[in-house]
Amino acid sequence: MNTTAYLLLRLAVGTSMFGHGLVRFPKLSAFSNWMVTGFEKSMLPQALVVPFSYALPFMEFVIGFLLIIGLFTEVALISGAGIMVLLIFGTSLVENWEAIPSQLIHVVIFVGLLQFKGGNGIGLDQLIFKN
Repeated sequence: MNTTAYLLLRLAVGTSMFGHGLVRFPKLSAFSNWMVTGFEKSMLPQALVVPFSYALPFMEFVIGFLLIIGLFTEVALISGAGIMVLLIFGTSLVENWEAIPSQLIHVVIFVGLLQFKGGNGIGLDQLIFKN
């Protein structure tokens, strides 16, 4: 993958993650309540859902920010894919099948960027670590 294509794809998925986290900060309690309510009838205990619902926006924000600036890109991509796997699991438990394609698309992009990480020629990783 050439560096420009890699950069554009990294920026796109980074902006998606960054935006997901950013818009949830001002309404963190409401987001958590929405998530807890959505999982009431699932087998997941509230003791797991509550901390995850508060941590998720921060994880999305940080992963998105790192991808946008191109710092610790490989770790951010692996973390992003891991979060998506957790979200897919949770989404499956509540049978929200409409949300899964979007989550799968994110995973495909994360994995594609990992597969072609040699194309990551523009970002702070290159300036700091000389990769």
